[in-house]
Amino acid sequence: MKTSTAGRRQRIAILGSTGSIGVSTLDVIARHPDRFEVFGLTSHQRVPELVEQCLRFSPRIAVLPDRERAREARRLLAERGSRTEVLEGAQALGQLAAEPEVDAVMAAIVGAAGLPACMAAAAAGKRLLLANKEALVVGGALFMRSVAEGGATLLPIDSEHSAIFQCLPEDRGAWGERIDHIVLTASGGPFRRRAPESLHAVTPAEAVAHPNWVMGRKISVDSATMMNKALEVIEARWLFDLAPEQVRVVIHPQSIVHSMVVCRDASVLAQLGTPDMRVPIAYGLSFPERIESGASRLDFLQLQGLTFEPVDERLFPGLGLAWQALAAPAGATAALNAANEVAVESFLSGTIRFTDIHTVNARTVERLAGRHGAVSTIDDLLDIDRRARAEAHSAVAALAPR
Repeated sequence: MKTSTAGRRQRIAILGSTGSIGVSTLDVIARHPDRFEVFGLTSHQRVPELVEQCLRFSPRIAVLPDRERAREARRLLAERGSRTEVLEGAQALGQLAAEPEVDAVMAAIVGAAGLPACMAAAAAGKRLLLANKEALVVGGALFMRSVAEGGATLLPIDSEHSAIFQCLPEDRGAWGERIDHIVLTASGGPFRRRAPESLHAVTPAEAVAHPNWVMGRKISVDSATMMNKALEVIEARWLFDLAPEQVRVVIHPQSIVHSMVVCRDASVLAQLGTPDMRVPIAYGLSFPERIESGASRLDFLQLQGLTFEPVDERLFPGLGLAWQALAAPAGATAALNAANEVAVESFLSGTIRFTDIHTVNARTVERLAGRHGAVSTIDDLLDIDRRARAEAHSAVAALAPR
């Protein structure tokens, strides 16, 4: 049951608080102590960072994935006199996401691991700030049905999807009759000017060095391959109830125009701003109001120009997998996401080459296409996820140098 926030601060749970999105969310919250309070924080493995966040923001609950890390956090917090309760495991994560006293959940856990907690928050009717695009990539129609049935408010936090949301008519029923298509912008990452034949030699250090955004290692690699944009295409299809062909992508190296809506009358609506994730985070936290984000203002007189380019398929072959997976039987997008997580982890560990990421993803989607049953529950999705990871690991083993 939803509770009124009138006359009190919003209580926020941040799933993945020690990652880049979580840290930025806490920065915005700290600027508005009269509006927000931190109810719960979670981390996968960064115990010292989580402890410091608990000491600063005094959440009632902190969640870690296992007993060992939870025990360490309890000890460190007790030594500093903290009263934060430390819980452990996936069940505790879901309980926090659905906690009746929580008003809004920032879903910032990377990968498919965040799906169950996102589903729990949706079913509980929370204001769900979705930075975990994989929840929609994996969950698709099932996730959106959970949002509708739970009466949740779903607000996208990815800068591109937040931009689209801000440009669309407030009346969701008018989207279909007014919108021709949307255009997601992509920076092109660090290899936009690289010769395609040189990409096999890319190192992990090069791949995580994004020119515009400060992000975690996994999402930085996804930006370098443009798999991040492929996942965003899938996310946009579900978020905005669009046909796959209504979602398009263009390279915009400056990352100032965050995305665009092209209307039926040929008008184009765009959202602009400095490349700082605190902007969409602040919008999600305060919607439908606007609050100070801490980001610097866009100075038009200092802009050197805004340019746009087509996507070079030789550099970014993975982008096309988005539409391929959307055209395949239900579950293909979940398989694509799982394969990509395995492939990126294998690349970062030095097991496969940068160009092998696409090979692993394409082979996995092709081999699993239509080879599973109906997708009607979260267990069905998690089963596809497990099978795709096994297939992807087999592909990695075949590619790894002997």
